[in-house]
Amino acid sequence: MALRIGLVSTTYLPSRNGVATSTALLARGLRDAGHDVRVFAPAHPAQVAGAPEPGVYRLPSTTWGTPPDYPLMLVPSVAIEAKLPWRDVDVLHTMHPFLAGQLAVRWAYRARVPLAFTAHTQYEEYTHYARMPRRMSRALVRAHVGAFARRVDEVLVPGRAMEDMLRSYGVDGRITRFPNPVDLQAFRQALRVDRAAWGVPAGVPLAVYLGRLAPEKNLEVLLDAVTRARRTQPDLHLLVVGDGPSRRDLAANAPDGVHFAGPVPYARVPEALSLADAFVTASTSEVLPMSMIEALAAGAPLVAARSPAALDLIQEGVNGTVREATPAALAEGLLHTLHPDRLPALRDGARASAAPYDVHTRARALADLYAGMIERYRARRR
Repeated sequence: MALRIGLVSTTYLPSRNGVATSTALLARGLRDAGHDVRVFAPAHPAQVAGAPEPGVYRLPSTTWGTPPDYPLMLVPSVAIEAKLPWRDVDVLHTMHPFLAGQLAVRWAYRARVPLAFTAHTQYEEYTHYARMPRRMSRALVRAHVGAFARRVDEVLVPGRAMEDMLRSYGVDGRITRFPNPVDLQAFRQALRVDRAAWGVPAGVPLAVYLGRLAPEKNLEVLLDAVTRARRTQPDLHLLVVGDGPSRRDLAANAPDGVHFAGPVPYARVPEALSLADAFVTASTSEVLPMSMIEALAAGAPLVAARSPAALDLIQEGVNGTVREATPAALAEGLLHTLHPDRLPALRDGARASAAPYDVHTRARALADLYAGMIERYRARRR
C-alpha cells in the first residue's frame, strides 16, 4: 500500500551533515518504493533560486548567529502553514525534538495521524554551544527530549547509545533501533581517483577522517595519534575532509602528513572515502554517524576511539578495531590495521558489514514500521 508520508526536519540538503543526508536518502528510498514523501525543512541560503525541489517544502529560516550551512528554522506564519500539504498525510516523522518536533506534533494532532521521532543525536553533548551555564542547559535538554519522546507514537534511534540515553531520561515506552541508510551502490561504484587531486602522494598508506570539525570530535587527539604513528611508519598520511569551527586552528597547526581538504559536496563523499586505506576517528560521543557506515561501504576498515557507534559497528578484527581515546592507543590501532598482512581481509570485512545499511533495505523497513504505526493508531481511535 502506498503511503503519504511527511518528514519534518530542521536540517536538509544542501546542508552537509548526517541528519540532512540520511533524511534525503530515506525520502528517495521511500519514493523509489512508490510512496508519496513530502519533506518540510528550512530554507537554505545555498539553494538555487527557482530550482525545482519536487516534494520538498521550505519553511522560513535565518542564518543570524548560526553557521551558513545550519539555517535556523523559524515558526511559520498561519498563511504559510495553510499552504503546506500536511493535512492528508498518513503518518508524520520528525528528525528533531525542538521546533521541528513541535510543528510535527501540532500537524499530527490536527491531521489525526501517528507521529514518529528519530532521536539522532546525544543532544546534551552539544550544550557547550548554548549561551547559558552548561549544567542548566543539560538539565533543560534532558527534560525536553524526555518529555517529547514520551509524547510521540514511535521513537526510533540509530543505535543502542541513544536508547540508553532516552531510558535514562525516563522514557519507558516503545523504542526501535533503526540505523541510518547509505547508498551502497554509489560507494561500490566509486573509482579510486588520482590522490594528487586531494593533495596526497601516490602509493602511501592513507587514513581518512570525514565529518564535522568541532571540539566534540576530539580532533587534537586524532592529529597527535597520526603524528605518533608516523614515527613508526613515516609514509603514513591523513586526509581530513569536512568543515566546522575548529578547521582554521587545526589546519594552521597541522603536523606533517596531514592534509585538510575542506568541505565537499555529498556527491564526492564516495570518491573521498575510496582513497582511504582506513577511516579513523577519535570522537567518543558518536551515536551511529553516516560517515562511519559510508567508510565501511567504501571498504575502509574503522579505527575508532571507544564510543557507542564504534561498539555498535565494529567487529574486532573483521572490519576494524576499537581503541581507547588516547593518541598512543589510536596510533597503535592505525599501525595494526594498516599492516599489509591484515588490511586486505579487513577491507573485505568492511564492505560485507555495510550491506544491512543499504538505502532501499532501510526504506522498506521504515515503510513497514509506518504501516504498523498507522494500524495501531487507528485501532486506538476505534
